[in-house]
Amino acid sequence: MKKILLLSDTHSHIDDTILKYVKQADEVWHAGDIGDLKVTDTLKKLKPLRAVYGNIDNAEARLEFPLHNRFMCEKVEVWITHIGGYPGRYSPAIREEIKRNPPKLFITGHSHILKVMNDKKLGLLHMNPGAMGTHGFHKVRTMLRFEIDGEKVGNLEVVEVKR
Repeated sequence: MKKILLLSDTHSHIDDTILKYVKQADEVWHAGDIGDLKVTDTLKKLKPLRAVYGNIDNAEARLEFPLHNRFMCEKVEVWITHIGGYPGRYSPAIREEIKRNPPKLFITGHSHILKVMNDKKLGLLHMNPGAMGTHGFHKVRTMLRFEIDGEKVGNLEVVEVKR
């Protein structure tokens, strides 16, 4: 079993609240718009990190992290990308691939809108943790915690932090 902390859209922001939850996780996943790499450098010192770059990330971040990150966690295939859309509205850039080869867990960022939903057609779970940065229109900073145990994704918790 793995305890996952899922972040996105930190936009160079890292604070003690994020770090408190990082310490409780087995792995940290970041769905892009990292901003300053001090964010991911700090995360990597504490826990294993899987991340992708987002549309605001510079060349340095794009050299360190991929646009798409597909991997297995326990027995769950995961696909993380920054701009991917959501069930019924997938981004044109990934639409054909996700239909042809859907993961069990599809994670995106970008919108700053927390969203967790099933795609019954493709048999996948979509997650967008919202945004943990202090830049953007969101009024509440959010991240997700969950567990992957074998083939099951469960114990999902939304963490809300006031700006």
